[in-house]
Amino acid sequence: MLRQCVGLLVFILLVCTSCSQSQNSNIESRKLPNIIFVLADDLGYGDLSCYGQKKFNTPHIDLLAKSGMLFTNHYAGTSVCSPSRASLMTGQHTGHVAIRDNRSLDPSPYGFREREGQFPLPDSIQTLPEVLKSRGYFTGAFGKWGLGGPGTEGTPNNQGFDEFYGYVCQSLAHNYYPDHLWHNDEKVLLSGNDEGRFGSYSPDLLHEKALEFIDSNKDQPFFLFVSSPLPHAELIVPTEEMDKFKASISPGKPFHGVDEGPAFRKGGLASQDQPHVAFAAMVSVLDKQLGEIMEKLRKLGLVENTIVIFTSDNGPHQEGGGDPAYFNSNGPLRGIKRDLYEGGIRVPLIVSWPGTIEAGSTNAHISAFWDFYPTLSEVAGAKKPPKSDGVSFYPALLGDFDKQQTHDYLYWEYHGEAGKQAVRMGNWKAVRKDIRKGNRSIELFDLSNDEGETTNLADSKPDVIAKADSIMKNAHQPNAEFKLGYLDEK
Repeated sequence: MLRQCVGLLVFILLVCTSCSQSQNSNIESRKLPNIIFVLADDLGYGDLSCYGQKKFNTPHIDLLAKSGMLFTNHYAGTSVCSPSRASLMTGQHTGHVAIRDNRSLDPSPYGFREREGQFPLPDSIQTLPEVLKSRGYFTGAFGKWGLGGPGTEGTPNNQGFDEFYGYVCQSLAHNYYPDHLWHNDEKVLLSGNDEGRFGSYSPDLLHEKALEFIDSNKDQPFFLFVSSPLPHAELIVPTEEMDKFKASISPGKPFHGVDEGPAFRKGGLASQDQPHVAFAAMVSVLDKQLGEIMEKLRKLGLVENTIVIFTSDNGPHQEGGGDPAYFNSNGPLRGIKRDLYEGGIRVPLIVSWPGTIEAGSTNAHISAFWDFYPTLSEVAGAKKPPKSDGVSFYPALLGDFDKQQTHDYLYWEYHGEAGKQAVRMGNWKAVRKDIRKGNRSIELFDLSNDEGETTNLADSKPDVIAKADSIMKNAHQPNAEFKLGYLDEK
């Protein structure tokens, strides 16, 4: 009897070992899918026609949604660009991530054009492109970076990208006709043109380089990060793009009269006249470029082996003549860029992977930027990142919702405007504002029947408020460079 038991145990161990080796072999031997991640800049939840936009159409992005999965509960890292992108690259929410606000190392309050001192992401943090490189991906970034100025440890080449072309600092990306861009560590000077501007329209230059990257790497797995500056202010687009919308879009006035004046100039922004027309044209350019990326994949026979992701870094802006009210850019949601209400942080997300993701599907799974790190790590067969705040939504992409892990909560910080915090716990949404002004009160909303966050239920739900307050305290890790307020007091 003992001999039989021992024999059975040995058999079980051999089977388990064989299964483990087989699973590892499958991960190693399968063809890694290419990954194209398209990140729009300040594009709102309602700025795409597949999400309800009525003033103009986005046909190529709509086709992407028809070929894949559209998410209705996806969130950016926070409500402004640099910390949101840091969250994407590190898999950490803004209570843990190293960059928590748009900030320059230069003490000047602005870093427009002449200064490129973006606060850097530390080299000690393993980023998503570094993980993908370790799995054999060739990595390229084209567009706006915003996670470290030239010569710092935060530059794209120091954070896992083999090739970079674009704006290293987010402040320079406010100018669509810059006097220079960067190719890796080389400053590329751009000559002037007949209109008295430097170089060409930067989104065209960036797009051309991205297409070249696909051509050059078609025979190996690649990760392409297309970080478009569109449609961030300043609101400028070539004349021929404007002409397409002048008959259908009202020139209008800026949001609540903000930024009125010649060309809606404010700070380093220099938007052209007719900002409504310019905004619609800018989103149209973004849409057209996405269509050309998809056409490139079709010509090269790469469509079924390429995951294409489209999203935005935060909610819609009102700078430089931006007018989210006119376009209903936040859809049914309250708030815009810099708010931690839904309109400031809930963003479009479309993921297409023909043959793997169900075409034309909609996904209500609650996810955030810090989930991309573990999700794409799993896609690439990499080990689960040990310090990520994220949850892989790979099962949800496959429609396997029974195996999909969910978040206990999502947490955000925004360090501008006296400091803000927000938590989503299931259908409950809690928001605290004016932290450095001494405010400790929390607003509470039930998103299941109040998506627009119109009714504050804080007084009737003290137990939920207490839970949200506890999360806000515990999710915030003090940071020497970014002080939120009461949580950093000793």
